[in-house]
Amino acid sequence: MNIKLINIGFGNIVSAARVIAIVSPESSPIKRIIQEARDKGMLIDATYGRRTRAVIIMDSNHVVLSSVQPETVSHRVGATKDAPQAGAAEEPEEEE
Repeated sequence: MNIKLINIGFGNIVSAARVIAIVSPESSPIKRIIQEARDKGMLIDATYGRRTRAVIIMDSNHVVLSSVQPETVSHRVGATKDAPQAGAAEEPEEEE
């Protein structure tokens, strides 16, 4: 069995097969999803204190916060189809 992994920043990795959606955190419905996940203990904050740029919704109802742009995460998902190691090159993160 070959598990495809996606680098979501700062060495954090999630399983590509378990990702349902990668969205921007700007809208009120997404902010509600984040708060509900926090209340249920299902929120995973992988931002290391940086600004949240992508919200990854998993099939286990976990919600993962990432400081990498949604487009970048999406491209890394696409790269898993071609490359054995997804997200090997880390995109530079912006400082706040």
